Amino acid sequence: MNPELRGLAGLDRMIHEPGRLLVVALLACVKECDFLYLLNQTQLSKGNLSSHLAKLEEAGYVQLTKGFRGKIPQTLIALTEAGRSAYEQYRKTMSAVLGG
Repeated sequence: MNPELRGLAGLDRMIHEPGRLLVVALLACVKECDFLYLLNQTQLSKGNLSSHLAKLEEAGYVQLTKGFRGKIPQTLIALTEAGRSAYEQYRKTMSAVLGG
């Protein structure tokens, strides 16, 4: 078997799920963002996005900070260093597999 294809076996399944991949890819482009930004950009439902964020937080890939903007509740989300590293490794593996 092609060594690059063997790399697929080592893919981080936490990131590989399409919804979580979308979230992590968006977060990789910004320092942090709020829940509503991710909701609008991903077009996921609130419950689905919340579920993905909970799994990513449990894995240590994202940090959620809950607070207020004036009197309105606000959740800020940012990739952790572990999350950025895992995403970069994921990208390198996929690039090697796809020949890019």
